[in-house]
Parts: sequence; structure tokens; C-alpha cells
Amino acid sequence: MIDDEGRDVAVPERVRRVVSLVPSLTEAVEVTAPGLVVGATDWCTHPPGLAADRVRGTKNPDVEKIVALAPDLVLANQEENRLPDLDALRDAGMPVYVTDIRDVDGGLDSLGRMLAACGLSEPDWLREARSRWAAIEPLDPPRHAVVPIWRRPWMAVGSDTFTGAILERLGIVNALGDSPERYPRFDPADLPDHDLVVLPDEPYLFTADDGPEAFAAPSVLVSGRLLTWYGPSLVEAAKALPRL
Repeated sequence: MIDDEGRDVAVPERVRRVVSLVPSLTEAVEVTAPGLVVGATDWCTHPPGLAADRVRGTKNPDVEKIVALAPDLVLANQEENRLPDLDALRDAGMPVYVTDIRDVDGGLDSLGRMLAACGLSEPDWLREARSRWAAIEPLDPPRHAVVPIWRRPWMAVGSDTFTGAILERLGIVNALGDSPERYPRFDPADLPDHDLVVLPDEPYLFTADDGPEAFAAPSVLVSGRLLTWYGPSLVEAAKALPRL
């Protein structure tokens, strides 16, 4: 198989054991083939009741534990995981499949290829996600939004991100989308013109009492999973985000 980075990945004829280093990919595989994921990060919260062994986080995976789990395939993501960790797994003989997801349609196609690498046919949830996102009518006129992801210091979604692509499909222009950085720091008092602030609950847990008070524009609280995850959550996101 060839992954999204163009690397050849030696995948066995039948994949029976998968370690996933990305919460979104964990959910995508486990919902499609329950029991296939034998190792997952501490941040892999979906689907509920996931029984896989935990291998620490996306940025500090326990390489020795992953090797001991003897996976047929390790799933990773270009943005979420660090190259030194993935190279260490490769050096230990692990086949590592890396996804690179930056927009909705490309993400759905990438998920289909990743599931095929696991020996799985395209599932119903993926077909439904394609259909629902194709049917979304963007806002007209568009809104212009700032999307903070952290405070102390303030950081927001910048250029070339999956979150920005989700917003674009909804008809929401990312006010910081022209930033040279993917996640720039900013001062709430010195922002480009915007008429909306989108506050997700991850990685920083913004709430009604923690976040909106810093901005003059109206705010909306959004599940970070619906705004940043790719996988079965895209079905729910296509239903909920346009309403929000």
C-alpha cells in the first residue's frame, strides 16, 4: 500500500491487529470493524467503551509497548504525530501508514484509503458523510470568524488546517486564514474584521464563562470533536454545525 505521504507500506494480506496513534483514526477503524484496534492513545475517547491498550499520547507514544502489541499496521497522521516517533516504529519493523488530511473531500478520500489498507470496504458512515457534506449549502453572505484554540497565550486556527476547511464548507471565512502560521498567537484587541467567534471545547475547554467575555463579536460554543475530528464524527458534524 502507498500512504498519503507516498511511502510504500508493507501491509500483510490480512490485517488483524491495528495500533492507532490518532483519536479520529481510532474511531474510524473501530466503528467500522469493532475489535480491530488493539492499541490507542490516551486521548482516544471514541467510540465509548474502547477496550484497546493505551500507548500514551499522539506526541509521545510508547514505542516499546506498541512493538510488544505486535500490530499488523500502525496508523498515524502527518500533523498529529512526530516523525522521530514514526521512524522509531519503522526501525523496529512496524508498518506505519500515515494520513495527511487538510480538507473535507480529501479527508474523506484519505479515510477510504486508510480503511482499505486495513482490509476494510467503504463503510456506510463514510458514504453518508460524503452525501451530507456534498449537500451542505454555505452561508450567503458568508460570516467571518476567529477560532481560538488556546488562551494564556491566545492561539487560533490559522492557515492550511482541517478546521479552516470545515468552516469554509459552511460558508464561514477564517479571519486568520491568511496567517503564515497554522496556529498563530493573537491579541483579542488586535484582530482582523470578524463577526463571529467560534469557541471549541478542545484542546482548550472554552465555556460560556471562559472565552466569550474576551471578544466583542458574538460567540458560539462548539464541540471540538465536530470541528476538528475526521471520521464518523463527520456525519454528526454535517448535521449539527450548519445549525450552530
